[in-house]
Amino acid sequence: MRILLIEDDEVLSSVISKSLAQAGNKIDVALDAQAASQLWTVQTYDVVLLDLNLPCDNRRNAKPFHGLDLLRAARSRGDHTPVIVLTARNRTEERIAGLNAGADDYLGKPFDLAEVEARLRAVVRRGIGVQDLVQVGSLTLDRQLRRLSMGGEPLDLPSREFEVLWELMSPPGRAVPKRELAEKLSGFDEWLGDNALEVFISRLRKRLHGSGAGIRTLRGIGYVIEAHEEKVP
Repeated sequence: MRILLIEDDEVLSSVISKSLAQAGNKIDVALDAQAASQLWTVQTYDVVLLDLNLPCDNRRNAKPFHGLDLLRAARSRGDHTPVIVLTARNRTEERIAGLNAGADDYLGKPFDLAEVEARLRAVVRRGIGVQDLVQVGSLTLDRQLRRLSMGGEPLDLPSREFEVLWELMSPPGRAVPKRELAEKLSGFDEWLGDNALEVFISRLRKRLHGSGAGIRTLRGIGYVIEAHEEKVP
């Protein structure tokens, strides 16, 4: 998943981002409202983790900014990215305010990192209508365990190829634009070009031989993974 973490506590943001990165996610971190707004506007994310107490910018003694204003701005421009609010403000009325502003979930501090990861998977799964287990032919993706298998046997892939397959199977049969794949797989300061993406697709097609699952190119659009019958030589 591509995640935007908006949290002004540098120690906490570092702990959260390292934990989520170790689980195979790509994380962009914003320490203030200005950076958060810029990232959220120009980059597509699967989910946003949002703190409520934020400085407006990175200047010393910068005036405070309420995270819900960022959320309201995103919703007003038609951005429906799932949002989990992380905050020490844990009173009922504040939860209600967050949900009314468009938050999908609410988690009070302190929290367990394992619970954060579980809630992330849950809100993304609800947003795209995907189950934990998805299958195409004999290829199975366990989204909760982040494991792939083919014919019941584990399928180990390099991280970038795994992420390509993850996106194509979320859910299977969905036409995934090239630009969307590139955005999900690129770092904020590193863009994955078409040539590199095509190399990953080519490698995956070879690895999936015999699985009953194939990646089809949709000219001018992107790619789709679907079940198909293997051709007999």
